[in-house]
Amino acid sequence: MTTQTPTAPGNATFVVWDLPLRLSHWLLVAAIAVAFLSSEEDSALAGWHMAAGWAAAVLIVFRLVWGVVGGEHALFASFVRPAHVFSHLKALASARAERTVGHNPAGGIAVLLLIAMIGAVIATGWQALHGGEENLHEAIAWFLLGLVGIHVAAVVATSLLSGENLVRAMVTGQKQSADHPSVLSVRRAGPLALFFSLLVAGAAVAGIRVLDPQAFKLQAREAAEWENGEKENGEVPESGEHGTNPEGDARGDRD
Repeated sequence: MTTQTPTAPGNATFVVWDLPLRLSHWLLVAAIAVAFLSSEEDSALAGWHMAAGWAAAVLIVFRLVWGVVGGEHALFASFVRPAHVFSHLKALASARAERTVGHNPAGGIAVLLLIAMIGAVIATGWQALHGGEENLHEAIAWFLLGLVGIHVAAVVATSLLSGENLVRAMVTGQKQSADHPSVLSVRRAGPLALFFSLLVAGAAVAGIRVLDPQAFKLQAREAAEWENGEKENGEVPESGEHGTNPEGDARGDRD
């Protein structure tokens, strides 16, 4: 629970976003950026596309767990307030923004939407590798990009209207006590919570490796699609096609 105090020094700060949340947030931003930049097969980063997607999946798993066992303002229960979203958006439309310690009502809904859409992109991407509809994967990915754009615009607008730099707060984890005079500190997660979250994330990595042994390695999407198709059909690649023929190699060695 947030600690209350009548006054606070003008230059005092308190930590609202803990390090695990900030790291997972910015790593997820990086993973999504790499996934989009590598989405075209002729991109110089094309080999990173699948690795970035799987990395995003692990980070989403970590964030879901941290949203249950993490620090005070990382908890979903602390910021998911659908009943307050309309009044918050109405205030924004009137060029007013109330300062909040954690996520504001619209920001809380944005977190849930972004997590859901990232999960949908990953799921449809995996399905596309196994003969699923690639157009659906691309459509959801573009919708996600639109949500990211709206989220960034809302963060900038809220920062300007409230006079509180929300991006800096997500980098440093700190907010000014003068902006929230009733708050001295917030409850932080204990080491057991971090250990458990990392354990679950590690289990997610292991599960993904079972599902796709090449998951976190650089690989061309076209080659991965071909390989998955061949495995499902039980076919063996011919010499010179996406790989080598083991029997042909053996004959070559004997010759």
